[in-house]
Amino acid sequence: MLKAENISGGYGPLQVLWDVSLDVEKGEIVSLLGPNGAGKTTLFNTLAGLLNTRKGRIILNGHDITRLTPDKRVKRGLALVPQGRTVFPLFTVQENLEIGGFTTSNIEDALEYVVSLFPFLKARMDQRAGTLSGGEQKMLEIARALMAKPSMLLLDEPSLGLAPKVVNTLFSAVKRLSIERELSILIAEQNVYKALKISSRAYIMNLGRIVKHFEEVPSMDISNLAKLYFE
Repeated sequence: MLKAENISGGYGPLQVLWDVSLDVEKGEIVSLLGPNGAGKTTLFNTLAGLLNTRKGRIILNGHDITRLTPDKRVKRGLALVPQGRTVFPLFTVQENLEIGGFTTSNIEDALEYVVSLFPFLKARMDQRAGTLSGGEQKMLEIARALMAKPSMLLLDEPSLGLAPKVVNTLFSAVKRLSIERELSILIAEQNVYKALKISSRAYIMNLGRIVKHFEEVPSMDISNLAKLYFE
């Protein structure tokens, strides 16, 4: 579904990514792990088209999207849920969702789709997004990204700042998306254990490079894998 081939990029004259290659298959969840400053967010922003690719190619569902603008990548099926709080706080829940569905021809159908995944949204449609709890806002952000009915979802640190109970709900929802909707998901996450429990494979990133690739995460001892990550 997604293939990055020798991606290099960064901010202005500052190069952050160095020949990064990874892939995600249809319906697969893949973890991208690494310490703060490893380049995970820079990679996600490059894949989404928010930053230019200096070198390499980005292939989505067989199409080269390297030079496409962010909105055209969304239309091709790529959606990004950025790190941190990104709801429009003064807009209602429904307005936030409708913004996410700007490429969708049938908004009502898209709304029905996300409400089936996150039922709490149905009773909150007229509520201002900024009054939701942190966990509810993150669920709304994911639902907003899903309004475009993507085939590939990028999740950047979704559990950041959330309570443990909410994190469990969040990761269960992500797993459900991959199983029931065959959605491909690349997740950058500091919570190593939670991320690996729902992933089929994992990449470890440091200093702008992929330094390890684990092809069979479920069959590995997760505690040992975590030790390798923190070395």
